[in-house]
Amino acid sequence: MPSTTGKSYVVEHLEPEVGAWSQLEYAIISTECSQSNGQLYLTSLPQSLVENLPEKLQSYKDSGRLIATSTEVNQLPGIISDRVCLLDPSAQFDLCPEDGEKFDWYVFGGILGDDPPRDRTAELRKYGFVGRRLGPVQMTTDTAVRVTRLVVEGKLPLNEIPYADYPELKLSKHETTEMPFRYVKDENGKPIMPEGMVELIKKDADKSFEF
Repeated sequence: MPSTTGKSYVVEHLEPEVGAWSQLEYAIISTECSQSNGQLYLTSLPQSLVENLPEKLQSYKDSGRLIATSTEVNQLPGIISDRVCLLDPSAQFDLCPEDGEKFDWYVFGGILGDDPPRDRTAELRKYGFVGRRLGPVQMTTDTAVRVTRLVVEGKLPLNEIPYADYPELKLSKHETTEMPFRYVKDENGKPIMPEGMVELIKKDADKSFEF
């Protein structure tokens, strides 16, 4: 039976730590999913990380908006394989609104926002979940979840979502940087990014100039 308590979004975290970038992404994913009674799972975490999450994420776990576990996605309680969709750049078919009736769980291989992209999803294909594509352009993890929610919950086809591809961010009066990802535009036509992300990018850019 389809879920009546909202969709579940699973990021199989494929890193030994949760960096600052990922913390911001997971925070906004948790917030947005909870607005539609959904749930974010971070799976395959080292047990030490489960027990000692970064402070920014611990509050989301404490409030129930985030479930952090060392369990692999295919072992999560209540998961039914044929109700699981793997968001896979190599899948044969694109995600469509009708998939919202077919699937309750949507699985992502973190970190999607690698540049250049690495095939993180390869490690998840072993589970045999049905795959769907989100299009040809690399997305950050929070963008991938946001696009998935717009399609399966908002019933908006992929080609009708307003995208901002490779947007330029102004770092200072004389310096800009091009982000190598696709984002969703907000109502003002600006790329949607987690709160604090632009500041983090500026900070990282400043470090690159230090000797």
